[in-house]
Amino acid sequence: MNEADALDIAQAAIWTVVVASGPAVLVAMLVGVAIAFVQALTQVQEMTLTFVPKILAIFITIAISAPFIGSQISIFTNLVFSRIETGF
Repeated sequence: MNEADALDIAQAAIWTVVVASGPAVLVAMLVGVAIAFVQALTQVQEMTLTFVPKILAIFITIAISAPFIGSQISIFTNLVFSRIETGF
């Protein structure tokens, strides 16, 4: 295994993390912006108001996108195992 192989695997691992976490991060961002907008309009500055909707939205998003996340991790795992099998 040389440096190029290690960099390829590291790049694939980082890309897998970005793609797999993308739906949850996107939903958290959208819900956070929406709640901040509602708080700015109503001038209700309750700190705990932001946490519960975000947590619920993230859990629902993870439950819905679990097959996608699993497939991304499976693709990465197959890539690593195929690289091990071929001897890099």
